[in-house]
Amino acid sequence: MLGLPDGIIACLFDMDGVITQTAKVHDAAWKEMFDEFLQDWSKQHNEKFVPFDPARDYDEYVDGKPRLEGIESFLESRGIKLPEGQESDKPGTQTVYGLGNRKNDLFLQVLKRDGVQAYDGSVRYVKAVREAGLRTAIVSSSANTVAVLQAAGVADLFEVRVDHQVAEERNLRGKPAPDTFLEAAKMLNTAAANAVVYEDALAGVAAGKAGHFGFVVGVDRVGQAEQLHAHGADVVVKDLADLL
Repeated sequence: MLGLPDGIIACLFDMDGVITQTAKVHDAAWKEMFDEFLQDWSKQHNEKFVPFDPARDYDEYVDGKPRLEGIESFLESRGIKLPEGQESDKPGTQTVYGLGNRKNDLFLQVLKRDGVQAYDGSVRYVKAVREAGLRTAIVSSSANTVAVLQAAGVADLFEVRVDHQVAEERNLRGKPAPDTFLEAAKMLNTAAANAVVYEDALAGVAAGKAGHFGFVVGVDRVGQAEQLHAHGADVVVKDLADLL
């Protein structure tokens, strides 16, 4: 019925790209922030400006990771090392925190202006999961998880939330480490072997494999089925409704 092996009692869902159609919002915010920075950086260092690629760079270095780790990963790919700075850094400051704060401001601007939609197939699937008596959690690297779920009208579908704030409070490592998914399973009183992870990001699928979860579902929104399998997905679907 749900496309899952026997013994599964809890379903742990990533948010961006699995439940909500926030990829375009994130892509726009990441590209604007990084291009602003890279233009300034290239002028300061007399280097050619190479813009942020919202497809390749986002998938390779940013997608699924906590914001600061995504920034550091992308900058490292360009041979750039910035001081970490502090959480209070002004948005746009040339520190990791400063760039992160600028990205967050841009994301919230677009979210407020355009809103966000949930994937219809995902909503149907999560409702079917709940009707079958399985437990549900949302597991996201986002610092805006509550705002996004509320904007999409799906906050009440999940019993447990492990997001950026929870990870900070409990000192959990971000994906591809399995910590946040393991914490969600723990909060649902479920062993990893009896839980399934749903992810569209390569880092998230790798986290599901690293945590030895009972099943890992890769959601292929951008044509990377082969990579999702290679990173640990047991099955790859284009939409969660395909599992019904």
